[in-house]
Amino acid sequence: MTKEIHPTSIISPKAEIEEDTFVGPFCIIQDGAHIKRGSKLISNVIIEGNTEIGENCTIYPFTSIGLPPQDLKYRGETTGVKIGNNNTIREYITLHRASVGGDGQTTIGDNNFLMAYVHIAHDCKIGNSVIMANVATLAGHVVVEDHAYIGGLSAVHQFARIGSYAMVGGFSGVVQDIPPYMIASGPRAKLFGLNTIGLKRHSFSDSTINDLKKAYKILFREKRTLKDAIKKIQENLPYTDEIKHLIEFIQKNKRGICR
Repeated sequence: MTKEIHPTSIISPKAEIEEDTFVGPFCIIQDGAHIKRGSKLISNVIIEGNTEIGENCTIYPFTSIGLPPQDLKYRGETTGVKIGNNNTIREYITLHRASVGGDGQTTIGDNNFLMAYVHIAHDCKIGNSVIMANVATLAGHVVVEDHAYIGGLSAVHQFARIGSYAMVGGFSGVVQDIPPYMIASGPRAKLFGLNTIGLKRHSFSDSTINDLKKAYKILFREKRTLKDAIKKIQENLPYTDEIKHLIEFIQKNKRGICR
């Protein structure tokens, strides 16, 4: 199969579009864009330069990728967007290129499902197999780790982090880091325990889930400082990969941990 480009679309000669791609009606692809094999732009998609879209991605109508960031510090510096493979990017999504003060790139991993009206701001780092429901919004420099779920109409403050396998309920406002494996919800989000159902769906063992429940209790139910809680976990629980990741995530926080 060769690439198929609808005659109403406008493609810069400096854009690179690989074979086995589809570009539907009324798309605009500007200088420096690179679209890899198997990806589809359904229609009315705008892609600005220094944007790389991986293999087998599907991008739905009225989405814009790689446009300038909504950042007053930005003065036209050369920055970009990098999107991995097998992503579904639904209607009316805005995904901005990086601003200054980061590594120069907004990144999206593989196998993500971004529902309609999602906004991903400059310098965000999205992992793999993330689900963002309708109108979920990320401010600049947000990090979302693998397998996280962000509910509809939620907003995440700049520089906040969402840990792996965490679940953020709909209509939430996230102003501090959400640790891995947890559920958080609310207008100023707070924790509501372990994401037990999500962990079971991802085939976490009963022993791992039980260890994480104990860690959660020590961290957030006992009246301890985070330093003391982490010490108790290290002394009393098996130091599995999951416990290690939870502790390291908390130790690296800069905005504070949602509790």
